[in-house]
Amino acid sequence: MKPVRLLLGLGLAVGLSAGPSWGYEEVPVPDGGTLQGMVKLIGKVPKPKGYNLVTLPDAVYCGRISTGTGWRLLQPFVIGPNGGFKNVVIYIEEIRKGKSFDYVPPRIEAVDCKFEPYITIVRDRHDVEVVNMDPVFHDIQGYETSKFGARVLFNVPLPMSKKLRKAELLAGKKVKDRAGKVLTQPIKMGKQRNLFVMQCGFHAYMESWGFAVKNPYYALSAKDGSYAISGVPPGTYKVQVWHPMVQKEYTVTITPNGTTALQIDIDAPKGRLYANEVSEGTRFGLELLGDVAIKPIVELQTY
Repeated sequence: MKPVRLLLGLGLAVGLSAGPSWGYEEVPVPDGGTLQGMVKLIGKVPKPKGYNLVTLPDAVYCGRISTGTGWRLLQPFVIGPNGGFKNVVIYIEEIRKGKSFDYVPPRIEAVDCKFEPYITIVRDRHDVEVVNMDPVFHDIQGYETSKFGARVLFNVPLPMSKKLRKAELLAGKKVKDRAGKVLTQPIKMGKQRNLFVMQCGFHAYMESWGFAVKNPYYALSAKDGSYAISGVPPGTYKVQVWHPMVQKEYTVTITPNGTTALQIDIDAPKGRLYANEVSEGTRFGLELLGDVAIKPIVELQTY
């Protein structure tokens, strides 16, 4: 296994340069190698973002996932018991020729007032699908984000299924067919941009990130932090490691039919990371709901 060299350290990832525009050519790679390894967070897991449900629409329905005390949490750091860091993008950039780039438009679901998945890898100049699985209104807003500033990609309402009944879900009933009309949104990133964030205009805790790629040499770390990228043409490349709160860059050398190990250790950020970081002893204002209670019947959130 070949060693790798770290180029850049940890930083808040608000944008990465996508580099010059170019096309990708599919060619046979008979001697392709593999890049694989683990992504781990070193240190204490940061606190999540906190949102007071009383101040936002659909407090009772969306509160089916909550702390039980009026808070809805959003935790960007999904860390396993051994420190494995889920939802980190590993991308070998600037490969212009290589294995087949089979792309199926990914689907982002608005379900139980959250976007799933939290991180989506998309192909630039291709589509992404978005669907509402909830009996409440969601307004999806997609923005490019980079050091050059934000730019709107799309802003459209997300249709609900006419068959879905809120009362059934509030009663804890399992409903199989929850999907509304599927919206297909083209992703056309601007020059030197490859990140976008999607939010709901009604529910601030609904957030999803997209990373646009130009070749198929990428991976998204699994629940245990593992990843693998196969069929890589031999050579030396830069590797981007990206998460909404992390940006690192490595140089790797891929040998013919060989395996290169890249262990990615990320130091946990310290201090207050967000303006709305969850805190103890905060007033919730639950009395504003009267006799209606917020019951976390889908997930009781803790931190």
